[in-house]
Amino acid sequence: MRSVVLDTETTGMPVTDGHRIIEIGCVEVIGRRLTGRHYHVYLQPDREVDEGAIAVHGITNEFLVDKPRFRDVADEFFEFIKGAQLVIHNAAFDVGFISNEFALLGQRERAELSDHCSILDTLLMARERHPGQRNSLDALCKRYGVDNSGRELHGALLDAEILADVWLTMTGGQTNLSLAGDGAEGENGGRQQPTPIRRLPAERPQIPILRASAEELAAHAACMKAIEKAAGAQPLWLQLEQASETTPA
Repeated sequence: MRSVVLDTETTGMPVTDGHRIIEIGCVEVIGRRLTGRHYHVYLQPDREVDEGAIAVHGITNEFLVDKPRFRDVADEFFEFIKGAQLVIHNAAFDVGFISNEFALLGQRERAELSDHCSILDTLLMARERHPGQRNSLDALCKRYGVDNSGRELHGALLDAEILADVWLTMTGGQTNLSLAGDGAEGENGGRQQPTPIRRLPAERPQIPILRASAEELAAHAACMKAIEKAAGAQPLWLQLEQASETTPA
């Protein structure tokens, strides 16, 4: 399964008021592994960015002046997401904006995004798992122990990377079982325990092996002798080693 975790930033909302996408960020996940492949672009929306939106993502009109328009990147963006499972937090928002951008280009076929991709909404998933609780991306980071300390402002690529970690943790962990309504949350509060997130490794650097010199080994042996004398007994690991050596096979 190839998944693309996706996020957008916009000039404001709703899309029906003529608001446009100004940033797209995607990260690729294959076999529950982050591959390191991503798609990221800022876009000139041909309209002003609302002040309220700038307060959220910090992307100003001046910054976007020389950026490409959606029509300039539509083909490469579509090729990146085509056939993938799109993982989006509050998918209705992002899918609505993406479909609108394709529709404005007269690309009605591409505007029907669900015809080309399956869509997984992590907000709906979180609401099913944690009813009555806050399920914003920041709230999920706190709940699942995902580091979002670098997220002072929203950003499409950063948020896609964070959401990938949240989604993989949320769907790959194990949950302690507790009886509903018994008031007990269990040893770990009944919360899902995250499993390590695997990333496809880049070319691994050769890690040098540093071996102790003869002088360092002698100093270590002397230190162990001093500890043994002070304690009045051999270290436990030496006792176990000697016992294993004298135990017949």
